[in-house]
Amino acid sequence: QVQLVESGGGLVQPEGSLRLSCAASGSIFSINTMGWYRQAPGKERELVASITSGGRINYAASVKGRFAISRDNAKNTVYLRMSSLSPEDTAVYYCYANIVRGPGYYDMDYWGKGTLVTVSS
Repeated sequence: QVQLVESGGGLVQPEGSLRLSCAASGSIFSINTMGWYRQAPGKERELVASITSGGRINYAASVKGRFAISRDNAKNTVYLRMSSLSPEDTAVYYCYANIVRGPGYYDMDYWGKGTLVTVSS
């Protein structure tokens, strides 16, 4: 079994900052890409940011320069530092990780349950 547990969501004022964390646990041999998606009310889920095991990073254009993704491979944890938040960033943020559970296993995508970020005054 593999679990991804997010934390750090909540209510923040416009122009504020927030940091999300996501820890993977369970039967893990290696983790490839980790990242974050978000889904706003009435919209499709969209990629926010991703980071490979080698540190290559990709951001959605809408968050570039405001959000920063990082990971701690020793802790199987990925972070998302969000700054200059606006109401348009309000969404449920989902963590994901592409994980290999053991030698001979195929890689699979695992998802967290999501954490709500609300940007409002």
